[in-house]
Amino acid sequence: MLKLTVHRNYLNISTSMQHRPPRRPKIGITTRLDVETGRFYLGRDYSDAVVAAGGIPVHIPLITDREVIESLVGGIDGVLLPGSDTDPDPAYYGEDPHPSLKKVVPEKDETDLAVLAAAEERSLPVFAICYGMQILNVSRGGSLFQDIGSQISGALKHEQGIPLARPSHSIRVASGSPIDLVDGNGSRRVNSHHHQSVKDVGRGLEPIAWANDGVIEAISDTRKGRFVVGVQWHPELSFRTDELSRRLFARFVNECSINDET
Repeated sequence: MLKLTVHRNYLNISTSMQHRPPRRPKIGITTRLDVETGRFYLGRDYSDAVVAAGGIPVHIPLITDREVIESLVGGIDGVLLPGSDTDPDPAYYGEDPHPSLKKVVPEKDETDLAVLAAAEERSLPVFAICYGMQILNVSRGGSLFQDIGSQISGALKHEQGIPLARPSHSIRVASGSPIDLVDGNGSRRVNSHHHQSVKDVGRGLEPIAWANDGVIEAISDTRKGRFVVGVQWHPELSFRTDELSRRLFARFVNECSINDET
């Protein structure tokens, strides 16, 4: 009788495991810091987009202790570096501040750079948006135009204002790039909320999308099998209405799921 009971319990457990849904990947998202109040914060659209794509958002506070960062990143399956209302410190790429440089928050730069380093050690997928793309480029030794309007001749308007999700300018996408593979459309229109952009492209990265004024609108890792993609626009604001934005988040979360299984 005891053997029969154990056998039945085993069957129940086995059946339960067979029908258990696949684990949703955990996506780490770095936050922002309000220097005056000391509060961490982040717009909800990033988390909403991750959840809609099948992931679980995990907010990473701006705590620069490397051991803490290593522990946090060790428990996630991918990294989403969001936009910010700050600029990366130009000291990281050997420049003095331009007159139009916006505020710099050292804790933001240090945390995102530490998260990128920890993600690189673990070969985690990375999806970087706006400031996130810029700090990704800086982390690889690249540089930035500190102010598009005053440093790029004939530049488009890249700070469109509201409505935030409105696609305001077109981009040209490189054939065969991660963006092209999820969309299959060589020209798209995107929203735009940035005054800085990539100048010298960092190590192991390549430009994969451009605005009509030559501004680099997306970059990706050159290594085969590594998903590290940065976009200068804000797909988290437009994923509800824009197919490209949805597909980018879906591809990223799927890469995190694959990474979790390996």
